[in-house]
Amino acid sequence: MYKLILEVTQVPKKCAAGYKIGDKIVIEDPKIMLNESTNVCLYALSSLMPYLTPLSRELMKDDWMSNVTELSCQDPSDAVRFRVTRVKSTP
Repeated sequence: MYKLILEVTQVPKKCAAGYKIGDKIVIEDPKIMLNESTNVCLYALSSLMPYLTPLSRELMKDDWMSNVTELSCQDPSDAVRFRVTRVKSTP
């Protein structure tokens, strides 16, 4: 299992949720670690959700998901970009 750190790397104009560069969402599947997260935007979360469980698991090297290093929210004009960092969890 992997802990996921989703860090804001780009805010093109204005983010309705108020994200700023460096803000984070921290996931330890199946939980959002609110005490480690800056805030959680429901619209961003809905875009990120399909990737969170697979990225929190062990992936095969040839799985395309193992190359995912960046995700974005669904705002068509001001999409916030997130860097994905996977941190191996200790059992």
